[in-house]
Amino acid sequence: MLETAFAGLRCGCARQFVLLSLCLSALIQMPAAAADDYPVKTVKVVVAFTAGGTTDILARAVSQSLTSQLKQSFYIENKPGAGGNIGTEFVVRAPSDGYTLLVNSVGPISINQTLYKGLKYDPLTELVPVIQIADVPNVLVVTPSLPVKNFEEFLAYARANQGKLNYSSTGIGTSSHLSSFMLFKRIGVDATHIPYKGADALNDLMSGRVQFMFATIPSVISHIQAGKLRAIAVSSVTRSRSLPDMPTVAERGFPGFEAGSWFGVFAPKGTPRPVIDKLNAAVNQALPSMQAQMIREGADPVGGTPEQFGAFTRKEYEKWKTVVLESGATQE
Repeated sequence: MLETAFAGLRCGCARQFVLLSLCLSALIQMPAAAADDYPVKTVKVVVAFTAGGTTDILARAVSQSLTSQLKQSFYIENKPGAGGNIGTEFVVRAPSDGYTLLVNSVGPISINQTLYKGLKYDPLTELVPVIQIADVPNVLVVTPSLPVKNFEEFLAYARANQGKLNYSSTGIGTSSHLSSFMLFKRIGVDATHIPYKGADALNDLMSGRVQFMFATIPSVISHIQAGKLRAIAVSSVTRSRSLPDMPTVAERGFPGFEAGSWFGVFAPKGTPRPVIDKLNAAVNQALPSMQAQMIREGADPVGGTPEQFGAFTRKEYEKWKTVVLESGATQE
């Protein structure tokens, strides 16, 4: 009887072990299964800036393609404020299930950690990079009333008018501001920074109240084409496909000068890797069909892997950290 009891116990334990193994196997396979079905409902795509800006325009183009490819609605929700921090933190705190995504730019991801004191999250560790959508160089533009026609004439004029020039930007610590700071530090000339919010930075530049500005190409390309602004140089290392005849600052005597904007897709930390891979593949597939329009509007498509984008954002953080500290720029 004792042997029979032990046999029954062994049999019961064996059944429990089999059941436990099946349960563990099912749990292990759940993310993959979820990724196979993903998305099964509407996906929210947060933009940390107002509608109509470069981030918003690119986010809507990508979301439209994802909606078409993945057969679920990817809809935009704008959450502007605090230099992009409000929308960014919203996604940092969102569930890591792939149904809240973020399209963001250089400022909230690689600049604001140094610029804003007491930031309560780290976007480099609390967000997962999905894919870089585009590189968007800044272009140095001047008011047409300024008596310069090219970059060399601009430098000569700035040196001859030490401390007399004013430049606008889209805000303290933005790439627009820091690009001008970087250039004028290298040429050893002082100029007065006047930060703005929104379109007033361009309006005052076109009216001549300020003399120059570094702006993203999409925000000014129509004004350049209409003759309301004069383009002098671009801030990328290589020439922009949107303005192929425009020289770079680097090729005009400032090697290594690179100060532009970029845009990409992020997800909350912990989002399953199969979901990240599915989104990455879908955006990579979308970019070739979007390329002509993006270039026409001032953006250079990028694409690539999550790892490439992650390494890029960390490199950008180190670069801009140095510039922010040198500039003394700060935000509360």
